[in-house]
Amino acid sequence: MAKIERAASGRLERRSVVRALLEDRGEMLVIGGLGAPAWDITAAGDDPRNLPLWGGMGGAAVMGLGLALAQPSRPVLVITGDGEMLMGIGSLATIATKQPRNLSVVVLDNEHYGETGMQETATRHGVDLAGMARAAGIADSRRVETEAEVLALREAIRAGQGPLFAQVKIDAATLPLVLPPREASILQARMREAILGPAAHLQ
Repeated sequence: MAKIERAASGRLERRSVVRALLEDRGEMLVIGGLGAPAWDITAAGDDPRNLPLWGGMGGAAVMGLGLALAQPSRPVLVITGDGEMLMGIGSLATIATKQPRNLSVVVLDNEHYGETGMQETATRHGVDLAGMARAAGIADSRRVETEAEVLALREAIRAGQGPLFAQVKIDAATLPLVLPPREASILQARMREAILGPAAHLQ
């Protein structure tokens, strides 16, 4: 099991959290939100079942919803950031309405917009994303701050009793970039092939 580390700040170290969530993932499909979460899922191991986003800020959760509805037999995990989630906050209502059991949304909350200069996000000032998700109708909405809570989250994701929402409080340090392929058509095609098989491009 990947070790879940704490940074000097005392908060969870983002990439060790992501590694723990993705280790032994099975058939899990993963959407990585714009910016650092896309680098984080790539650092844990580039995989054709990953779709790291290079654009479309605010769209990660609803893209995960679409994928979960299209592939109900596969677990779908969205890993995104607090700034990206705040921009797409309305997607929580749609997820709650559809209630996909195979969808989990994990927000890595460092309380900053890491890609544009570390400006503070609303979560820095007390906005409770897990509370917002719960109010929208996602019953399993949790705040995660400890190693034990990360491990419990990992098990809940695999249990497939969603939808599930988790706001994971992480350290705000900027980490070295680990970039996935940049071309969107390549990322889309390889995930499609991973889901549908090598003849997917003929369909």
